[in-house]
Amino acid sequence: MNVSAPVSTAWPRPFFACLASILLLMVATGCSVFGGASVEEAPYDLVQKDDQFEVRDYAPVVVAETQVDAGFKKAGNKAFRTLFDYISGENDGGQKIAMTAPVIAEGSSESDGETIAMTAPVTYQKDGEVWRYRFVLPKSYSMDTAPQPTNPDVVLIETEPKRVAAIRYNWLSTEKARSKNAKALMEWIDTQGFTPQSSARFAGYNPPWTLPPFRRNEVLIDIENP
Repeated sequence: MNVSAPVSTAWPRPFFACLASILLLMVATGCSVFGGASVEEAPYDLVQKDDQFEVRDYAPVVVAETQVDAGFKKAGNKAFRTLFDYISGENDGGQKIAMTAPVIAEGSSESDGETIAMTAPVTYQKDGEVWRYRFVLPKSYSMDTAPQPTNPDVVLIETEPKRVAAIRYNWLSTEKARSKNAKALMEWIDTQGFTPQSSARFAGYNPPWTLPPFRRNEVLIDIENP
């Protein structure tokens, strides 16, 4: 008589190896799958807080900017690649600087250019038919010390000091979410008696693998600084 072998209920070893790899990745990235901060953030002074609304004072920073004339999704993909190439070595620098955040799972440039640490947020703004994207460079860089882009589609700009009204929201930054939060921020600005000095721009702080409930998105509008 044939006797069937007992069925094992133990988890296979590959499962535990995969789980261990995932846990190590989460630790290595500062648990950014849950929205943990893993990059330097553009500094600001908090002037006022009202629930999800804030007023901030930003000091001048150096940004790398590119403009793309395309729909939102296509523009974002192209702009991000262009700016990422710049901070990954597509510049006239010579010294290699380690990345501070594993935001993109790709190797750095093989060129002799300088690799620049990535900071948060990445900002994007509609300017007519063009989307304007910016990476904020680490505060250690000035216009004199930041390596110049070799791609003519990338320019370096030093921003002016500004007072900014902001609203924060989670989940995906869809067109509906951006529109809804931009409207809410404009209404709040009006109730506070502030005068807007710019159109709305949008900011994202998290890598692509961050779970939607833990993502940090913002709408930013410059306001008059009394």
